[in-house]
Amino acid sequence: MSIMRTMDARQAMQRMRSLLTALAACLALLAGPAGCAASQVLLTPTAAAVSPAVPPAASPTATATAAGPDCPASGRVEAIQIPTTHLDAPLQANVYLPPCYDRQAGRRYPVLYLFHGQGSTDDQWLRLGAASAADRLIDSDQVVPFLIVMPYDPSWRQPDEYGFADAVLQDLLPAIDSRYRTLADRTHRAVGGLSRGSGWAFHFGLSRPDLFGAIGAHSVVLFDVDSQQVNAWLAALTPTDTPRIYLDIGDQDGGLASARILEQQLTADDIPHEWHLNLGEHDEAYWSAHVEAYLRWYAAGW
Repeated sequence: MSIMRTMDARQAMQRMRSLLTALAACLALLAGPAGCAASQVLLTPTAAAVSPAVPPAASPTATATAAGPDCPASGRVEAIQIPTTHLDAPLQANVYLPPCYDRQAGRRYPVLYLFHGQGSTDDQWLRLGAASAADRLIDSDQVVPFLIVMPYDPSWRQPDEYGFADAVLQDLLPAIDSRYRTLADRTHRAVGGLSRGSGWAFHFGLSRPDLFGAIGAHSVVLFDVDSQQVNAWLAALTPTDTPRIYLDIGDQDGGLASARILEQQLTADDIPHEWHLNLGEHDEAYWSAHVEAYLRWYAAGW
């Protein structure tokens, strides 16, 4: 009798173990597909990132904090063409749109116009990492989201020798403000450039302070024709329309002497500005090393 009771107990224990095993398997099957689906939803934004130079977000939580749970960690870049009568062909530009631009229909954004150097094209700032740096800064909530417009300057000529300036002011700016959800005022519009592009930044920023609230000149070079007008432009500025100004250059740059003269002129005229003399030359290695600092400075005004 005692032997039968022992066997019954063992059989009952085996049945219980079998039931628990089956229940665990069922729970695993039920939880498995759902768990996989949740992982795919979280990873989709990183996998679909536009800019290959941007490293994946450290965690889905970091992405959700900066851009919202359904927003990607990376923005995207559009290539556009703007019809113009001031040039022989449409004006080309790359436009960086920040993370979640397409999913926040009611939001408007500041705009940064960046001009490339002589002999380069509208993809130079992308090669230097401008979009990648913007992604990192925006996704980590270090700066507010903003657009970057990078036009293509097809010539090496002076501003008064062809119609690029008119194409930018009369065609590009209105097109950007009508196509995209921008904050279309000088406070939320900045202009910058490197090398020859810094000449354009000063040209547009000083001649039209009503349109641009900040000027960034990186490895600064002025156009010859503009060097004769700088004094007049500076004298015409008032406290309400004086733009924020940022100058930087490498200590081995061949244009350092002329850049110092410009900086000294700003100082003599009591024009507030930042002056940064860094290690480096007049090349893409220098600009790429400082592109994140540039973007931080522009965005600090917004």
